[in-house]
Amino acid sequence: MTLPASASVPALRPVFQQLVTRMEKTAADFQAALASIRTGRASVHLLDAVRAEYYGTEMPLNQLATVHVPDPQSITVTPFDASALAAIEKAIRAADLGLNPGNDGKMIRIPIPPLTAERRQDFVKVLHRVLEEHRTALRNLRRDGNDAIKKLKSAKEIGEDEERRGHDDIQKLTDAELRKIEDLAAAKEKEITTL
Repeated sequence: MTLPASASVPALRPVFQQLVTRMEKTAADFQAALASIRTGRASVHLLDAVRAEYYGTEMPLNQLATVHVPDPQSITVTPFDASALAAIEKAIRAADLGLNPGNDGKMIRIPIPPLTAERRQDFVKVLHRVLEEHRTALRNLRRDGNDAIKKLKSAKEIGEDEERRGHDDIQKLTDAELRKIEDLAAAKEKEITTL
């Protein structure tokens, strides 16, 4: 995302740089959240949120094992240390992903069952909740940016015209990021609901 024209005003530049950075982080976080929402196909990202206990410490699954997708309907998890097999399997079951892992003593195989219409609707609801959380985060960032500009105006570091342009540019940035995450959500929803 590029800085708007108002950022050419020296007093406004840091406000816009921080705002753009924070909005991009919010969009990236939304993309990561989307990857962990299940569709009908197997994906290594389904297990991104799974954390297993290893020697008394909760660790992300990708630090304990290699995760592969050998075919669209299954995932395999091969632990680096065979003693972690049971803990990883237990963590996958406890993650409430609707998965039923099984192990053969060396690796965990996770069949990805086809989604029922009811389960698809549950995932769509999760998607909408995550989308709304990120919309709210973007609106909060907009509010923070507007407050920063008002403070600059009251400190007489910028004039009324610069304040107005700054508010307009913040709104444009917010609208662009909202459109971006809503487009991603629409594509994900179509992927979830397509049989």
